[in-house]
Amino acid sequence: MSSTMQEGPGSNGSSTEEISRIQAHARLAPGEIAVGVVIGRTSEYFDFFVFGIACVLVFPSVFFPFVSRLDGMLLAFVVFAPAFVVRPLGTMLFMNFQRRWGRGTKLTISLFVLGIATAGIAFLPGYADIGGWSITLLVLLRLLQGIGLGGSWDGLPSLLALNTPPQRRGWYAMLGQLSAPIGFMIAGSLFLFLHTQLDNADFIDWGWRYPFFVAFAINVVALFARLRLVVTEEYTLALEERELEPIGIVEMLRKQGYNIFIGAFAALASYALFHLVTIFPLSWIVLGETQSVTTVLVVQIVGAGVGILGTIASGLIADRIGRRTTLGSVAVLIGVFALLMPWLLGGGQAAQDAFILIGFALLGLSYGQAAGSVTSNFETRFRYTGAALTSDFAWLIGAAFAPLVALGLSFRFGLIAATLYLLSGVLCTLIALRVYKALGEHD
Repeated sequence: MSSTMQEGPGSNGSSTEEISRIQAHARLAPGEIAVGVVIGRTSEYFDFFVFGIACVLVFPSVFFPFVSRLDGMLLAFVVFAPAFVVRPLGTMLFMNFQRRWGRGTKLTISLFVLGIATAGIAFLPGYADIGGWSITLLVLLRLLQGIGLGGSWDGLPSLLALNTPPQRRGWYAMLGQLSAPIGFMIAGSLFLFLHTQLDNADFIDWGWRYPFFVAFAINVVALFARLRLVVTEEYTLALEERELEPIGIVEMLRKQGYNIFIGAFAALASYALFHLVTIFPLSWIVLGETQSVTTVLVVQIVGAGVGILGTIASGLIADRIGRRTTLGSVAVLIGVFALLMPWLLGGGQAAQDAFILIGFALLGLSYGQAAGSVTSNFETRFRYTGAALTSDFAWLIGAAFAPLVALGLSFRFGLIAATLYLLSGVLCTLIALRVYKALGEHD
């Protein structure tokens, strides 16, 4: 053993110091970690929902005025997708940053990249001012958003999962997922306020830019809130003790790669549903002009509240029947919901509102357990990097192209195309969960 284990002068001081460190670590409460998770992830979801809503309400007029409204939305959704494509690259890049310069430096740089890219969109001239350069700059800033988001992984969700009582894992797993409906509620409310307070000309000219400024401010606040946690000695000790440190990507893929991809597919129903109840119905209803923008946003904000309740319920249910059983059961319900999509979203106002509200309820129940239920199978030393990459690939495979595919195919072939898209995600989830069970993995 090393000399630190031997008796000698100063050994009592070392022991005292070590005991105090252990006691400081013991004071870490899951609730305290959960606060950091919710604050950090809410800012990220807000950024992405601001962009997604703008793809429907703003970008077709500002950046793609040379095509029809439908084609303008489709082109905006093409720009929406690259952030998810480069997100795994951002994760890999900033994992290297962390190994070289530390977690605090990595988190600071990544969130400033994300925030500056988001704020940069607010300053972009439209197509009428600089032509195609406006689209090029929009794409570049969107790519930077994806890279920044990939690098913003701080390990707190994994630390939370490893510091919770076994009988409460479902409850604590859902806490970080609350950030999604909260982020949508804030973004939707801000757009609703601007859309109702400004005439259409002012909204398209300058009003839409304010949510992107707000996103930057929220990122700065979230950065300091997260740094307050992740750079303190007690959290650093906790992360190191749990071996929550970045692992080389080659080693990660070679030893635990199967867990990344099975995990991504196991959550696919949740991620496919994600944009099909947030961005897609807004685009479908706006194009069909069956409701006003204001009415749809109000219903979606209420839906986000339903999603919060569904997420909370998922924690209670999962602690009773198991997280993966919950995920599989809700996937079946999502399949039934998908079959009803042509009648609901293709119906009148009441049916469309029911689609949004039911969809948010199912999203909360499913998404609430979509992360913790599949990343728990990683060996401890691989969990930090594995959890980040699993989430990245789930977003890429399930959600990145969902608004584009659903809107484009539905307008050509009818809403049955969106039904089939969502059913494919449900099928992937059920197969992946079955593989987990065949491998003998535990909940």
